[in-house]
Amino acid sequence: MKFCTSCGNTVILKVPVGDDRERFVCSSCEFIHYSNPHIIVGCVPVYEGKVLLCKRAIEPRKGFWTLPAGFMENGETTLQGATRETWEEAKARVTNVDLYRIFDVPYISQVYMFYRCDLDDGKHSAGPESLETQLYAEADIPWDNIAFQVVSQTLKEYFSDAASGHFPVRVSAIDHRAKRN
Repeated sequence: MKFCTSCGNTVILKVPVGDDRERFVCSSCEFIHYSNPHIIVGCVPVYEGKVLLCKRAIEPRKGFWTLPAGFMENGETTLQGATRETWEEAKARVTNVDLYRIFDVPYISQVYMFYRCDLDDGKHSAGPESLETQLYAEADIPWDNIAFQVVSQTLKEYFSDAASGHFPVRVSAIDHRAKRN
């Protein structure tokens, strides 16, 4: 960041009075510009035991499969954001939406929240950020072509939980980048 969004003057990196870490602070009006983690929200849409995945049409990881998810928008709840992203990416409507998985990913300043839900009537199609959409049984998941570690982990846990019939809400952290082949 180079310029203040409040007055347009230059910003400097310093520890504001009463704070414990460096922030961008305006050299003129002293406005503090906080940089906070991004929240990614999405769904694990299920229809007849299969999970809906989207093949990404955008970077990062274009051409890889993911759950329908994206950045939460201002003015919406995490639930609203997750269902909006599912519509935008997969043209899918969902019901029976329950919080399922939370990941803290501090090395990239992100928090992921996935909701488990039912895919209404099994209907879906690619939105503008997806090349295609598909329902997958566990045995057919393209595991080597999953876009993100949080998606792989969520899918593995979902199928394990589905086998037991118990779906606990899990919270964990991923503190490192996944190694890619």
